[in-house]
Amino acid sequence: MDQSPKIRYRVVEGWEQLPRGYEHRDVAGVAVDGEDRVYLMCRGDHPVMIYDRNGNFLRSWGEGDFSYRTHGVYVAPNGTLFCTDDGQHTVRQFTPEGRLLMTLGTKNVPSDTGYDGQNLETIRRGGDPFNRPTNVAIGPGGDIYITDGYGNARVHRFSPAGRLKRSWGEPGNGPGQFHLPHGIACAADGRVFVCDREADRIQIFGPDGEYLGEWRDTQRPTHLAFDALGRAYVTELAWHEGDHSYSLGDIRDYRHARMSIYDRDGRLLARWGTPEMTAAGSFAAPHGLALDSKNDLYVSEVTWTFAVSRGRAPADCHTFQKFALRL
Repeated sequence: MDQSPKIRYRVVEGWEQLPRGYEHRDVAGVAVDGEDRVYLMCRGDHPVMIYDRNGNFLRSWGEGDFSYRTHGVYVAPNGTLFCTDDGQHTVRQFTPEGRLLMTLGTKNVPSDTGYDGQNLETIRRGGDPFNRPTNVAIGPGGDIYITDGYGNARVHRFSPAGRLKRSWGEPGNGPGQFHLPHGIACAADGRVFVCDREADRIQIFGPDGEYLGEWRDTQRPTHLAFDALGRAYVTELAWHEGDHSYSLGDIRDYRHARMSIYDRDGRLLARWGTPEMTAAGSFAAPHGLALDSKNDLYVSEVTWTFAVSRGRAPADCHTFQKFALRL
């Protein structure tokens, strides 16, 4: 692992005590609440799986309520959970026990963006919420920011009660334009950071969507989170031969997945991962991440979608890993 001497992590093998009969070929997202309970957003029979900090399974919920395309999970400051389901075009708020509180978007009704359901190139315009939304973040004032997503090219800002206040973004490579707005996080000062995944950049906006700048030292960023010191943790997906990047063009050589940590100004502090995607501590398809109260790191992976189903990794390749901070 190529890490800063001041920030070092070790993988905790065998942390998750998955119940007998349970599986998760893809873990799309992960979140940690104020009691260090870990919530996995899975694609499978048990969409939301919950563990304590030691990896003991507590319960699951959401069975039958989500599509096969669950995407992200976010714990709000009040302890409620926001779950994105890009297959159903909705974002829903739940209690920690799984009781539905609010639904944003209309189930199974995508907005009109020109998207054909498969190809980003067919997105002609930014549309209303939602067309395959991806992730959620809440700003310091309580407003809800949602990236939207695979079938749109926008960020939406909602009031805490779910009223749409503003949307911004359209397809393209310019400032405030997106090629798959995927991950999102709000800094303590109110700035909104958006992972523009297929363009290899993280764009930075003010609370109202005004473009402030971007970070380019990143590769296919999928999600990000801030620690208490304002450092940004970013999961970065691999580029495989034959892929197309909107910043790099056609990919001719494999660029492995990795994990990166940046300071407040976007300077790289630590980075790890190797071409051996099945190795403990390396990554097949990092897609979501979260930090607990001790700054231990949890990384979810959509391993089936990006690796196993494409013959790049065996079926038993990891889909979720915990990393403990070395003090």
